[in-house]
Amino acid sequence: MATAYRPGLRLNWHVMSPWGWSSHRSLQTPPVLSGDLGQLPAEVQDFVERSARLCQPEGIHICDGTEAENTATLTLLEQQGLIRKLPKYNNCWLARTDPKDVARVESKTVIVTPSQRDTVPLPAGGARGQLGNWMSPAEFQRAVDERFPGCMQGRTMYVLPFSMGPVGSPLSRIGVQLTDSAYVVASMRIMTRLGTPVLRALGDGDFVKCLHSVGQPLTGQGEPVSQWPCNPEKTLIGHVPDQREIVSFGSGYGGNSLLGKKCFALRIASRLARAEGWLAEHMLILGITNPAGKKRYVAAAFPSACGKTNLAMMRPALPGWKMECVGDDIAWMRFDSEGDKEPCAHPNSRFCAPARQCPIMDPAWEAPEGVPIDAIIFGGRRPKGVPLIYEAFNWCHGVFVGSAMRSESTAAAEHKGKVIMHDPFAMRPFFGYNFGHYLEHWLSMEGRKGARLPRIFHVNWFRRDEAGRFLWPGFGENARVLDWICRRLEGEDSARETPIGLVPKEGALDLSGLGAIDTTQLFSLPKDFWEQEVRDIRSYLTEQVNQDLPKEVLAELEALEGRVRRM
Repeated sequence: MATAYRPGLRLNWHVMSPWGWSSHRSLQTPPVLSGDLGQLPAEVQDFVERSARLCQPEGIHICDGTEAENTATLTLLEQQGLIRKLPKYNNCWLARTDPKDVARVESKTVIVTPSQRDTVPLPAGGARGQLGNWMSPAEFQRAVDERFPGCMQGRTMYVLPFSMGPVGSPLSRIGVQLTDSAYVVASMRIMTRLGTPVLRALGDGDFVKCLHSVGQPLTGQGEPVSQWPCNPEKTLIGHVPDQREIVSFGSGYGGNSLLGKKCFALRIASRLARAEGWLAEHMLILGITNPAGKKRYVAAAFPSACGKTNLAMMRPALPGWKMECVGDDIAWMRFDSEGDKEPCAHPNSRFCAPARQCPIMDPAWEAPEGVPIDAIIFGGRRPKGVPLIYEAFNWCHGVFVGSAMRSESTAAAEHKGKVIMHDPFAMRPFFGYNFGHYLEHWLSMEGRKGARLPRIFHVNWFRRDEAGRFLWPGFGENARVLDWICRRLEGEDSARETPIGLVPKEGALDLSGLGAIDTTQLFSLPKDFWEQEVRDIRSYLTEQVNQDLPKEVLAELEALEGRVRRM
């Protein structure tokens, strides 16, 4: 574990009392309601005891991950009125949140580092940064001191040992989350591998410390403000990457409270990946088998509402093709010589279901060695100008394509929809460190000895004609685009060069049985659109990334500008 921060952030459980509340040393550790505190690894026990003295829960429950425990948790939540059973499906539950707690709160999500530039680039001309939020250690300490002392009074502190990835895999990482939300317990059991086997695999090893509270202690003074416990006015989600710690307060929404997901698997893991030479990305992984039995794996990054889950669980319309899901949200990739790797509900309603129940899960979805990645696909929701599919000229150009991703905004965060937003690599809300350094890390993959890098593509299922109608049917028909990608991976000469990349030659896409598809419109590159597009990309990258923009990415931008001028 890193040493304590010089500015005075007191998060190091080994060196100081947590959060600097030395007066809590005299408080007794609450009773253990389930499990044996003494059987925990020493580091975990110390984390639990110190946090319990700070948060003052009524009791401690060490989760074992068993079915009996899960049944008891769901029963408790039902008794509290936080969930209700839906009769149509077996073991299906509905949770209705407070209307003020329905999305990731990007404005209250911070990375804590001694230097601001470690976390975010410093925008040019005093512009407002759009690539994450930095908080100084001293300011974060004050924020924690305002929120956490006594925050779990009247509630149970649950101890959740969890593994991101198959338990025992050399590619996996372990965390321990402490939470006062039984809803988080039930959800983390679905989202991660959780319980006693994780503790056995951990032993005395390193783990990410995760502390979460809904921020609504039950003190007996007054009624809770709503049935769904949360504290929107005080919500804060903080990440301390140098010490591998995550702190979340005031929200029960998944992206803010299930700390193994975006907080650990992207923001903290991206820092781990940078240090260790791999990538932690907001990507699905899909297995694709063609009619001849040749199997490929692709990873794909899309912002919300751009067809990411749909692609991960596709039912292909092309006969003889088979699609199998490895994962639908987050991919950790190491590259080596083997090639690794009017609605009736709120618009941001989510489902949380065990992956093993998906009928098209890939047989290798829990393989400890992972799967080999042959292609990376970027995409966005672009109604105009961007073709259905194009291939990057090379790895460096592909990194530029990822950096220039734009898409209509969605309900997954605070933004109001139908605005074209920059969302590089579909990671804009999830960067764990300076985006300029992130680009350098991607570029460095090309120099790794023996690495066989995937080919990079960009798709847009959402282009419309002048009447506003979609030009491409999407859904299972997207298999036709994947067919072309797979043939390109086999070396097929089926692409023609354009100013933005390589697109399918006339007749190269299998459109049999589709009826009339206007491929002219679907692949057209209006010069006025692309002139404005490159201006917007230049403005964004030079303003937001500023001095941290790698020269290689700037060179790719200048090359695109030149090609567009010659259109």
